[in-house]
Amino acid sequence: MLEVVLAGRYAMSNLLLRELSLAGHRCPIITPDHQDYDRYRKVWNGVVDRRPAAIVRPQNVEDVRKAVHAAAASGALLAVRGGGHSFPGFSTCDGGLVLDLSELAGIAMDRDAHTIEVGGGALLGHLDRATVPEGYVVPAGVISHTGVAGLTLGGGMGWASRRYGLTIDSLLGAEIVTAAGDIVWVSETSDPELFWGIRGGGGNFGVLTRFRFRMHELGSIVVGQWSYPAANTRQALQALRDLAGRQPRDFTLNFTATTTALSVTAVWSGDAALGRLVLSPFGALADGGIGGVDTLSYLSLQSRNDEHFAWSRRYYCKGGFWSEVTDKAIDALLRSIADAPTPDSEISVLQLGGAVADVADDATAYTGREASYYWLAEPVWDDVADDERCTTWGRITGKSLSELSIAGNYVNEQADAGTVVVLDAYGPEKYRRLARLKARVDPHNLFRLNQNITPLA
Repeated sequence: MLEVVLAGRYAMSNLLLRELSLAGHRCPIITPDHQDYDRYRKVWNGVVDRRPAAIVRPQNVEDVRKAVHAAAASGALLAVRGGGHSFPGFSTCDGGLVLDLSELAGIAMDRDAHTIEVGGGALLGHLDRATVPEGYVVPAGVISHTGVAGLTLGGGMGWASRRYGLTIDSLLGAEIVTAAGDIVWVSETSDPELFWGIRGGGGNFGVLTRFRFRMHELGSIVVGQWSYPAANTRQALQALRDLAGRQPRDFTLNFTATTTALSVTAVWSGDAALGRLVLSPFGALADGGIGGVDTLSYLSLQSRNDEHFAWSRRYYCKGGFWSEVTDKAIDALLRSIADAPTPDSEISVLQLGGAVADVADDATAYTGREASYYWLAEPVWDDVADDERCTTWGRITGKSLSELSIAGNYVNEQADAGTVVVLDAYGPEKYRRLARLKARVDPHNLFRLNQNITPLA
């Protein structure tokens, strides 16, 4: 049976390479005999180790169109790689084609219009380094080596979300290469249904090669960072939830529990003196707090966890939404983190609300606007021998925390895949709408390496 599978992959690989050749590709095509193959086939999550038949690195949107056509014509698996950060490894595949967008990382700012255009291969660090020194921000994630495209397509949340919304709430339009090979621009006025779908529907509808975002004024940023002994986590969280719930949208926080400590980060945007007054009480949530308030730069804040979540480490995750941090939620968190398999394994919670909730839930494919918090159970490890116990802990913890969660989910941070995950993320009504859209723009499910939406028959 293995021989039949391998023979089939070999034949498919030859057909794919033939189609790429017929398409007249002039951009780099990396195959297993290339000296840089192992370098380019790697993705962020070290758990994922796959061997594509070819890796194409397009230089422009026409190269993308040709690669999509070659994959469709040959019947090959097609994986689209923006930043390579997919937890389940959707940005690579065995025996198929990887479309590596890293060369499409150009950025162009229009200061007069307060907009910025970003290539599909750009990383969050590229976006932040273009906007922040100019006094602007586009709400995005919190790890600078994350891809802009993948983050945006799932929704995108981070430090600026309570103030300015999700990443998709600042998206004005995008360029897409469809399964049919068409290059189209979508926005509120140009194919608004497809524009609705890409705002939370993931990579189901095509290859996103360019994004246009609205920029927002960043202003002064004040950051407080504290660490509390693990033994005082309950006391600290009970005080934190009451204090955080009274703050305006200029404020947001994250707390992260590990086996050794509870880390709290509170961020204020606006008047620095007022920010210090608002943040200071978060250093006195419980006994033993260590840390303080400082004017940490936004760029430093955005990249402070880059090393902890470095490339080639091993990851699993499961997330969900809470309407509040209840005593039952704290109990479940404490039980789970006590059994964490490695020192770097964590349960992390980001405050939402504010501008995120200003947008109607049915305005975008993203579901979960009413949530006040997003939790993430994430084991992090380095030894392959720990794979099973770390993944098992992540799944058990995720199930425990999910029992206290509200409807909806964030597709970007789910390491498991399948129909159950997708239905949980969108609910039946939105899923049917997405499936109808999928049937229109990708009826043969070429773009299926994602949290996949099956085309509605």
